[in-house]
Amino acid sequence: MARTKTKKFRGSMTHGKGKKAGRGAGLRGGRGNAGLLKHRYMHMVKNMPNHFGKHGFKRHQSITKRNKTINIGQLVDNFPGKNEIDLTKEGFDKLLGGGRLNKKLKIKVNEASEKAIAKIKEKGGEIILPEISKESTLEEKQVEE
Repeated sequence: MARTKTKKFRGSMTHGKGKKAGRGAGLRGGRGNAGLLKHRYMHMVKNMPNHFGKHGFKRHQSITKRNKTINIGQLVDNFPGKNEIDLTKEGFDKLLGGGRLNKKLKIKVNEASEKAIAKIKEKGGEIILPEISKESTLEEKQVEE
């Protein structure tokens, strides 16, 4: 039976690996990203130019506004038996046109996509939007000019 390498080097402090090779990540110059500002600086400059520093920004959650949306296909499931739905009171901001509508509804909402408006009118329903819309403000600006 052959003698193992460890047994062979018993009594030798370095086991034939030199002074630092046998202790952890010595020959590699450190583990992971060690030495990026010292002995691996050129590697970082060439291959990882955006590694250090802050990039971009993140807006505070109190500033960002997320619209709570609902699709047309979900209206019948969420509000069964209702022909008139006030989505603003239910907590929704915008109506989207995904899904199918199988009965006519009267819906009040702050915003709606063009596809949603078309589907509701196709079934003979009615959609009530606030009086001030983007289109009317654009028309007013054009009239003033």
